[in-house]
Parts: sequence; structure tokens; C-alpha cells
Amino acid sequence: MPAVLLNCAVVLACGGLGLVLKERLPKTLLDGLMQAMGLCVMVIGISGAVATNDMLCVLVCLAAGTVLGTLLNIEGRLDRLGETLRLRFDRGGSGSFTQGFVTASLMFCVGAMAIVGSIQAGLEGDWSILLSKTVIDGVTSVSLAAALGAGVLFAAAPLLLYQGGVVLLAGLLSGVLSDAVVGEMSAVGGVLILALGINMLSMTKQPLKAGNMLPAIFLPPLYLAVTGILA
Repeated sequence: MPAVLLNCAVVLACGGLGLVLKERLPKTLLDGLMQAMGLCVMVIGISGAVATNDMLCVLVCLAAGTVLGTLLNIEGRLDRLGETLRLRFDRGGSGSFTQGFVTASLMFCVGAMAIVGSIQAGLEGDWSILLSKTVIDGVTSVSLAAALGAGVLFAAAPLLLYQGGVVLLAGLLSGVLSDAVVGEMSAVGGVLILALGINMLSMTKQPLKAGNMLPAIFLPPLYLAVTGILA
């Protein structure tokens, strides 16, 4: 858990730095910074998604996960949580608070490094991947907080719950989380990261509801188990 706590602390500290810089940087620079971050996020997402060894697994899990997430209205729940936090802590702030919270939460929690790093830490006690992720999240926090505001800092809470939970559960699931399973979970996470990048760059008329796709990350173990039985 030390690396998870450090990750959260770095997000808070660097996010705070981003808020300080926000007041000193012109809007045109912040807009440019947001676009640059969006491009980087898309590259990260694509690199994770193309690493799959079973594209059908990614497609089926994304389809099933999106149906489940839509029925549960995860995106709406995240938006309401972000809005609740905004009303409580940022009443005079901009409307980007909720976007910052949701975007940062998904960016920090979804992806290969979050999944693989947490599993490796739980199974082997190796924190190296999470420590590397901490550095990346720190840089990202500065940029996102400067562009989107205080909502980014509150993403430290779901980050703690998500990564900490995966670390604690990894040992119990050691028989299920094979290299193939982890690889496909990371690939699905890459698609969700790509969706975030598309939203950050406003490439679609309506933002992609990446939050509703979240259940897809946890479906590859079930998919691979079923296909293994049927093979």
C-alpha cells in the first residue's frame, strides 16, 4: 500500500500546483495545454489497446460492459458525484469541476499501469510499476488541474479505493489473473483511455460516455474462462 498512498499524495500535491499555475497562465495557453494532454492520452490509449492478443475478447467485453454500465448509469452517477463535490467545495468555480473530477478519475484508475501495477504489487510485492505511474500521474495532475480546476484533486479518492482494492484482492485472485487475463484487461483499459482523449479534444458532437464502459475492464477473466471451457 505505500506506493498507492504515495500516488494519491503526489496527485494532490501536483494538482495543487496546477491550481496555483492556473491563476497565472493565460487561457490560450491552458487551452493549448489541454489539447496537448488530449493527444498524449490518445497515444497512451492506442498503445494499450493494440497490445491485445484477442481482439474478439476486447470487443465482447466492451459491448457487454457498456450495456451493464449504461443500465447502472455509471456515467451519470460519476457526474452527480462530481457536481455534488463542486457545489460543496467549488461553488464559485467554473463548470469544468465535474469534468476535471471524472476525467482525472478515469485517467488515473484506468489503464495498463494501474491494473498491472496494482496486481504486481499485490501478488509479488513489486511496487516498481506503481512508482513509475506515480511520476506520470504527477505530471498529468499539474496539467489537468491547470486546465480543468479543483475537481482533479478529488480524483485522489477513487484512485485510493481502486488501486488499493486491486492490490488487496490480487492475492485472493492469483489463480484467475493470468498473464493473458491481465493483458486483455489492460487492452480494454486502453480503449477507455482513448475515449477520454477523444473527449478532451472534443472530437465528437456528444462526449463519449467512457464511465459507462468501466465494467468492461473486469470482464476479460470471465470471457477467457468461458472460452477456455468451450475450446
